Amino acid sequence: MDLHNLTPAAGSVRDNKRKGRGQGSGRGGTSTKGHKGAKSRSGYKEKRAHEGGQMPLQMRLPKRGFKNPNREAFTAINLDQLQTLTDKHKVNEWTIEALMKYNVISRTDKVKLLGRGALQAKVNLTAHAASETARKAVEAVGGSITIV
Repeated sequence: MDLHNLTPAAGSVRDNKRKGRGQGSGRGGTSTKGHKGAKSRSGYKEKRAHEGGQMPLQMRLPKRGFKNPNREAFTAINLDQLQTLTDKHKVNEWTIEALMKYNVISRTDKVKLLGRGALQAKVNLTAHAASETARKAVEAVGGSITIV
């Protein structure tokens, strides 16, 4: 056996169906698309979720509430997380840039400090918002919060 006489195994390679190439091909005429109608035409595309006249599922299900387009989303950082970050990275001055540097937030995130946990380190924090309990806890240990 040489490279020039190698062939695929019998039945492993099939010819493509050549639709619309005359009656002799067995797939001429309507080219396996049936008779007439939008589905036999070129460019046909059924709409997403179309159920043939039946009320579509997304219209049958009840709707509740609404999404506020003006909602301001914050990335929450709790006091215990801030304490862990301070211990780990030995940083007491936490700005938005410092939080980005240590991959706590991404570039577009807004930061809100929340009051879960305890804070022992004196920390100066720059954030977009802070809860009242978090503000009191930070000031109790001698730190400060600056709202951007």
